Amino acid sequence: MKGIYVLLISLSKDIKLHIGSLGVIAFRKGLYAYVGSAQNSIDKRVARHFSRRKKKFWHIDYLLSSKHAKILAVYFKIASKKEECQIARLLSKQELFVPGFGCSDCACCSHLFIVRNQKIFSRFGLKLMKSPHS
Repeated sequence: MKGIYVLLISLSKDIKLHIGSLGVIAFRKGLYAYVGSAQNSIDKRVARHFSRRKKKFWHIDYLLSSKHAKILAVYFKIASKKEECQIARLLSKQELFVPGFGCSDCACCSHLFIVRNQKIFSRFGLKLMKSPHS
């Protein structure tokens, strides 16, 4: 299944992490949403995000490698890749974001957002993914 997804991530404490080319970033304890796409298989991409043993390739890999980061839920939608950026742009107008995170291949300001209200995902037609990892 191809489409877009949003990872709802909990950080259990304030941390500083080296995030690839972005350098060291300070993250506050709380909930974050990462917007991504998988044009081959959402299931395989999401399974990769849950894996702790992987080569760090994307910015999100660095964040999820922290023992203080945990994926709480995955929302998804069958959609084209361009909708990934449409959702990221809408979130950037409503939520705080981590500048430059996850958007090295597009013109978005970020693909990682601090979540204040989880109900926001239903506005985008995203469904909760049932995952064997949760």
